[in-house]
Amino acid sequence: MSIRVLIADDDPIVREVLRTTLRREPKVEIVGEAINGADAIQLAAQLRPDVLFLDLLMPVLPGMDALRELGSQGSEDIEIDIIVLCASIDERQIIEALQLGARGILLKQSLKHLHQCLRAVVDGYYWVEDRRLSSTTEIIGELLAATSIAGPEQAYNLTKRELEVISLVTLGNTNREIAEALSISEETVKRHLANIFDKVGMSSRVELAMFAVEHHLIAAA
Repeated sequence: MSIRVLIADDDPIVREVLRTTLRREPKVEIVGEAINGADAIQLAAQLRPDVLFLDLLMPVLPGMDALRELGSQGSEDIEIDIIVLCASIDERQIIEALQLGARGILLKQSLKHLHQCLRAVVDGYYWVEDRRLSSTTEIIGELLAATSIAGPEQAYNLTKRELEVISLVTLGNTNREIAEALSISEETVKRHLANIFDKVGMSSRVELAMFAVEHHLIAAA
């Protein structure tokens, strides 16, 4: 069975490189191309590709906004593995993209890894920049490996349990999964989240995840 691919990038040269490279893989079928985020959403709904290569910087609707919109359509059975394309990306954007449903982050200067990235994502793994990773837990661990965690409890008046909840939210866990992991009720999880949002001034899980990584609010394993 072939892998049906949709390409979304406003740069015709990048689209040509992607098209040419992907066509060297006999099991890949390019089903369409989009030149902005709005077109990407429309074509994704119409063509139902297996994989969408989505540029972050596009006119009309930027890639991150398109990713957010596609994620909100999950209830409509639009199941697409999304690989974000970018010239550069920071920790905050990586976390945001993953929280919004991206399975891969591929730098445009590393398109030599295109086939490896595609195969990893199709096989159920994540791909970040130039390496295959098995889970968001592993990704977060690598992002935090070079950083030091210095007293977030004091800085934001967070309890140990609140830091545990933040860590699990950052790893993409639902309230039910957090409750099971910490052996508490979902209502207790909701209360912890309400307190956390109030303390750090965030209003959504995606914002909290990005804030947590940026400010090192990850409880030690």
